[in-house]
Amino acid sequence: MKAKIMLYSGLSILLITSILSLKGSTDIVQDQDKQGGDEKYEIKFTEAEWQKRLTKEQFDILRKQATERAFTGEYDKFYKKGTYYSAATLQPVFSSETKYNSGSGWPAFYAPYDDTAIKLIKDTSYGMTRWEVVDSKSGSHLGHVFKDGPEPTGLRYCINSAAMIFVPEGEKPPVFKKDIN
Repeated sequence: MKAKIMLYSGLSILLITSILSLKGSTDIVQDQDKQGGDEKYEIKFTEAEWQKRLTKEQFDILRKQATERAFTGEYDKFYKKGTYYSAATLQPVFSSETKYNSGSGWPAFYAPYDDTAIKLIKDTSYGMTRWEVVDSKSGSHLGHVFKDGPEPTGLRYCINSAAMIFVPEGEKPPVFKKDIN
């Protein structure tokens, strides 16, 4: 009888903790709780067109939600001044001014370039609830955001290097071409 009570107590605590952690994870975003499928994006290509535009690694990350291995990305521990652009849309998504070393093995930022640069989509893959970071023009996967970053936001945008193109301060931004042969 004591074993059953202990088991039910433990399960109750686990359930309550899970509910509270899910509730806490939803306050990262305001109204961006949509799954990616019905979202409207300005830039749309077929998967074959994306494959022509992107390297294999970029395609896997940006279009198939893959993740590069920790500590292998070009922009982890990279601290030049400039702007990071989405490799899919060439829109600015992060600035070197908000970049920091999180020790996670991926480039980390505490804020996006501006409020319109990215969108957050609820990601419930792998049995957990996270917030996927996508560029706002195409919905291409950049990484995830977590609530363990530094002030002033307390957020850590954990972003794949291959999903971005860095342009040093003072240099011209990349130009997006709609048609690639």
